[in-house]
Amino acid sequence: MTITPYPAADGHATAPTGAEDVNQAPPLAPYDASADVALLEALNREGAGWNEADVRRVGQLAGGVEAQQWAEDANRFDPELRTVDRYGNRVDEVEFHPSWHHLMRTAVAEGMAGAPWAEDRAGAHVARTARGLVWGHTEAGHGCPITMTYAVVPALRHAPELAAVYEPLLTSRIYDPGLRTPSTKRGLLAGMGMTERQGGSDVRTNSTVARPTGEPGVFTLHGAKWFTSAPMCDVFLVLAQSPGGLSCFLVPRILPDGARNPFRIVRLKDKLGNRSNASSEPELDGTVAWLVGEEGRGVRTIIDMVSCTRLDCASGSTALMRKALVEAGHHVKHRRAFGRTLIDQPLMRNVVADLAVESEAATAFTMRLAGAADRAQQGDGQEQAFRRIATAIGKYWITKRGPAFTAEAMECLGGNGYVEESGMPRLYREAPLNSIWEGSGNVNALDVLRALGREPGVADALLHEIGLASGADRRLDAAAERLGNDLAAATADLSSIEFRSRQLVEQMALTLQASLLVRHSTPAVADAFCSSRLDRQGGLAFGTLDASVDTEAILERALPDPS
Repeated sequence: MTITPYPAADGHATAPTGAEDVNQAPPLAPYDASADVALLEALNREGAGWNEADVRRVGQLAGGVEAQQWAEDANRFDPELRTVDRYGNRVDEVEFHPSWHHLMRTAVAEGMAGAPWAEDRAGAHVARTARGLVWGHTEAGHGCPITMTYAVVPALRHAPELAAVYEPLLTSRIYDPGLRTPSTKRGLLAGMGMTERQGGSDVRTNSTVARPTGEPGVFTLHGAKWFTSAPMCDVFLVLAQSPGGLSCFLVPRILPDGARNPFRIVRLKDKLGNRSNASSEPELDGTVAWLVGEEGRGVRTIIDMVSCTRLDCASGSTALMRKALVEAGHHVKHRRAFGRTLIDQPLMRNVVADLAVESEAATAFTMRLAGAADRAQQGDGQEQAFRRIATAIGKYWITKRGPAFTAEAMECLGGNGYVEESGMPRLYREAPLNSIWEGSGNVNALDVLRALGREPGVADALLHEIGLASGADRRLDAAAERLGNDLAAATADLSSIEFRSRQLVEQMALTLQASLLVRHSTPAVADAFCSSRLDRQGGLAFGTLDASVDTEAILERALPDPS
């Protein structure tokens, strides 16, 4: 078939609608999601360089055509709730598109769920975070059950007899979906049921009741949960009010004798984003549960799980930003306007370079948190103190930067970025999630204050980490001095700081990120961050870096030429 060009007003031939447009970026996939210099440097720096080959392999898989299609399909075809079978028997099962299972199977097999707890090797948790950062280039929804399966292990260890039964299956690298007796499966997934309709983050107002059965450590639960994600998981940690106070319980969907545990799913949430992940409202009516930890100490028990899930919130937002940056960078390298490619336009270079700086700062922070988590597990007291405060700071700040970042990256694609098939709207809808889940911004800011008030050593640990870059940059030195003074004033009277606690936590985050970049990145990246985030030699929007910033060096580092 011959396509006849249409004459334009100036007499030159133009292609008809539907013909090939040479001024469109080619498909991004296949690409290497691990082609991230900052990530690979941090992997080695934080003690997991031994896993670089696996990280690179997972990155190539994540950027492949097949995995990218899995991500698109898993989000396009929402999970479906099936409350009863054909005979009217209550089953409360959720059905997923095959692409969801492909994503889950890969994530579990690559050790992103509970596997690091079974590895007696320094850096195992760092390696997991790095693999998650590159696999996060697929889609975020399936990361929820993967994260919770990882995070449940340290909390479950408060009940050694239960951990002995369930931990080997929670740390398995085999994805074995379907509700069956846990002991007959080759691998398990875990979820969490904390919040209720009347309280949300205020879990001490939970009204779900736990009644003793007479058998030691065994209760029945009666009540409802408002937001329980991944209801197809095999086991859940649930908070409920027992006679001794708010306590933590292990709830299996299938009991050891093969009977279904009452776990009625009222509905699945119709969410803004995170569409591939089923989030539900379950009702518990005589649901059998086993006590985990001390009765009345449920928050203290489950907080070990929350510390891990908050790390993954920061990691999820970091992966999302990197994916958005890669998409934007690919587009501006190929799209032409006004006689030049977009990346050669000075203002666009400013925007993309600024996004690159933000992405690297998030990556450095996230990987430092992973290193602290790894070393804290090995008993390092200094790292335990740093982890305690820095995880809350990172969860607050990195997840807060996600929405503005993805919006700016989408704008780099112009109208093309606003179209669903570009994938950018999916990233944009996903972006606010991690700031809300596992404690909203206010909850995390107040958690930082709680840490300062109850554990004085955490402030010293944070300032020590920042001080490792002392003398390397005058702007950082000034920011560190201001922060030290503000922390001293705050800890002297914490009651007066709550109103502006977000401001203090932001100051902590920026100063810590600056220290990490000054120590570990290139002078161009460190200078751009310090001048724009600490010295305010620019505006608040992305793309307002000072003219003295070396954008070329920043972009060469962040978006290397694949050839």
